[in-house]
Amino acid sequence: MSYQSFEDLEVWKRARVLKKEISNLVKGFPDDEKYRLVDQLKRSTRSIGTQISEGHGRQTYPDRIRFCVIARGSLSETLNHLIDALDEDFITEAQMQLFRNKITDVEKVLNGYISYLERKSKEK
Repeated sequence: MSYQSFEDLEVWKRARVLKKEISNLVKGFPDDEKYRLVDQLKRSTRSIGTQISEGHGRQTYPDRIRFCVIARGSLSETLNHLIDALDEDFITEAQMQLFRNKITDVEKVLNGYISYLERKSKEK
């Protein structure tokens, strides 16, 4: 099998899109949230792709899986921050549902990647 960059992984690509969309979303948040919820949302969405790419650079499947599980935690954290934004009326119910669907999509692909890594780990 030829080398594949983390940039070729579908899950990383989808996490990147989510990160960019969240970054655009938070531009409309109040200025006093810049170092609060805006910062938390940006950090949690950046962490998703970061963890996937760092895991990809690891040599063993268990290491790769561990970083993907951390990425899944960052996805959950992002959802929680969006719920906070909804509760504070920074986003609408429609925006919340849109981003919930996007997060679910990334999570499904991430879970599939984790399952793939688990199968590969058992083969070795």
